[in-house]
Order: sequence, then structure tokens, then C-alpha cells
Amino acid sequence: MTIASATRRLTAAGCVYAEEEASILAEAARTAAELDAMVARRAAGTPLEHVVGWTDFRGLRLTVGEGVFVPRPRSGFLVEEAASLTRCMSGQSRPVVVVDLCCGVGAIGAALAAEVPQVELHGVDIDPRAVACAEQNLRDVGGVVHQGDLFTALPRRLRRRIDVAVASPPYVPTEKIRLLPPEAREFEPPVALDGGADGVDLVRRIARDARRWLAPHGCLALEVGDTQVEAAAAVLEELGYPTRAVTSEEYGSAVVTGRRPH
Repeated sequence: MTIASATRRLTAAGCVYAEEEASILAEAARTAAELDAMVARRAAGTPLEHVVGWTDFRGLRLTVGEGVFVPRPRSGFLVEEAASLTRCMSGQSRPVVVVDLCCGVGAIGAALAAEVPQVELHGVDIDPRAVACAEQNLRDVGGVVHQGDLFTALPRRLRRRIDVAVASPPYVPTEKIRLLPPEAREFEPPVALDGGADGVDLVRRIARDARRWLAPHGCLALEVGDTQVEAAAAVLEELGYPTRAVTSEEYGSAVVTGRRPH
């Protein structure tokens, strides 16, 4: 199969960026037969990232295994907001401790470590497939990945030592998962998508439990859906966090931040 024939097949399957995807598949394939198989999988709806085994996030090529959540470009806004918080804490007598909760393949943590060097980075995810990818993606920046449920997966030595806890938790309301594109519904794990009845269940849990883990000056930075900004900010405010909510038209994303209550 040639790139031209791959492009035609992907176009017929409804791929919007057929020519670009055909080039990526051709680069990844070692033989014409392998390219044919990869194009067939993509034409059947498998996410491109699952087919080739990697994704590009803020200039980093990250390993992405089958069946895991694919990092979205919109999370770049969370990286920028968290990087700003992290830089404000640089200059301490110890590295800035950053924890990437619901880390998936570790995209946010990897990008933060690339943009703000000399952090002590930890990633947490409940999905063993995501953890396996994150371990590969964070290895070169010295990140440690823990499998488990949010803060319970972390070693006790990190209690009251976390400077920045960052997360892009699942925030799709349960009843709206059926409206997601097939690539998400059929190929990504529900645990990475389902945010509960109103989409902020994980925000509630993170904000509640973070008070025992954040350093006295520590901060939360949470990506949420556009329709959940007010609800997420209200959760933090009710728990006593001085709260800030920001949105980005460029990224089509929203971030809520809060400092640990005293």
C-alpha cells in the first residue's frame, strides 16, 4: 500500500486529516503489509495514537498503549497554569514536589518537567495500562508513577509536602458519555471519562483529600469542562480554598486553581 492509496482509504472512512494520518502511518509501518493493517485499523475507527503507539503533546513524543486515554491538546492550558504555580515555588531549599493525579500516560507531568526543570515528580493513575505508559514517559525526567486511587496511592512521606497537585480528572457527566465521538466511547476506558452525574465527582474527592497532602503553601490546579467551571470553583471555595477560575479560548479549556486552606 502506498501513501496515496492509504490517503484514499482513510478519506473514504471519513478521516478529516487523511493525508496527514497516512503519512504518519507510513512512517510508523515497517513493511507495506504492516501499513495495510494499520490503515485498516484506523479506517475501522481505532484512534491513530493507539495504532502507531505514540502521541505528540507539547512537542514531546509520548508512548500511548492500546485502550488508554489519549492526551488532548486542550490540556496544554493546564500545563501552563500549573507551570506558573510551580515556578513561583522555585528557589526553595528542596525541589518543588509536583503530583500529577489521574495522570494517564503522564503527559501533563512530562510537559511540566520539561518546562520547569528540577521538580520532584510523581504520577498517579488507577489504570495499570496507563501506569505502564506513564512509567516509560516519565522515566527520563526522573518521575515516579504510582498505581492506585488518587492520594491513597502515594507514599505517606509526601503528606503535607506536595507543592502542586495537578489533575485533568474525568469530567464528562455520566449521561453524556454516549454523546462522545466513537473513538473515545469505544477505545478509551470509561474510568478516564466518567465524571459522575455532574462531571465534578473527582474534583470533589481531590479537593477534599488534598488538604491532608498539600504543603502549607501548596496549590491545586484542575482542568474541568467549560460547563463545570462554576461548580468546580464552588467545590473548592466551600472547602476553604482561595480559588481562581480561568478559561482559554485558544485551548478551549478551563482550569480551576486553589491554595491550601489554613
